Amino acid sequence: MPTFKLVLSDPMSGKARQFEIKDPLAQRFIGLKIGDELDGVILKDLIELPKGAKIRITGGSGIEGAPMHPGVPGPVKKYILADGPPGYWPPKKGMKKKKLVRGNTISDSIVQINAVIVYPKDYTGPPAIPLGAKELEKEKKAEEAPAQ
Repeated sequence: MPTFKLVLSDPMSGKARQFEIKDPLAQRFIGLKIGDELDGVILKDLIELPKGAKIRITGGSGIEGAPMHPGVPGPVKKYILADGPPGYWPPKKGMKKKKLVRGNTISDSIVQINAVIVYPKDYTGPPAIPLGAKELEKEKKAEEAPAQ
């Protein structure tokens, strides 16, 4: 019985929300790979998404904290020699490091799934994850400043 934390990012508002995904919805995520897209309708109980919106899997992390890596096939845990993101950001150019990563496939040993909302091309409505009060206040101040 898998349980995931889904971190859903909204490119329109720049905000992200975290959801708890449990069975039977969690079963739909098992076997998906980084880059796969799901229909947004499956999250209708958690968030109201625009019609035609999709959810693209962008990554995640395992129970031990190892990030999912798109270059490692399958639901495995491996050590790789990393020379750059994801999973390792070298302090100096050319440095490499042996890092533990998860494969690119979601399994029951994945705890967190990162995803982004993919809006339809002709969508012009408000963002699915709205701006908070602070952001709205900043926008109002920015609009008033040029008018003065």
